[in-house]
Amino acid sequence: MTIIDRHGPHATLINVFTVDPRQAANLAALLDEATEEVMRHVPGFVSANIHLSTDGTRVVNYAQWETAEAYQAMLADPVAREHMGRAAELATGFDPHLYTVESVHSR
Repeated sequence: MTIIDRHGPHATLINVFTVDPRQAANLAALLDEATEEVMRHVPGFVSANIHLSTDGTRVVNYAQWETAEAYQAMLADPVAREHMGRAAELATGFDPHLYTVESVHSR
């Protein structure tokens, strides 16, 4: 489960995919499938959340990894890379970065 804490221990990946609106649902479904079948079984995986913009031009993957090193190790995994390649083929662009949580607010 995703837990967002200020300066928490996890490495947070936010990957923003730019996508043709006609492919947005397909990309979101592919990321969902890849997460269920592959990513969640990779050592160091904590959680993932797939978001689709209301205008259909962006798909966002908000994922947590135990450490930045675990995320980097996943990038070298051939099975994970295969799924990432399929996602890249559906997108017109993507922009993955690791982030730290600097503040959390709630009602």
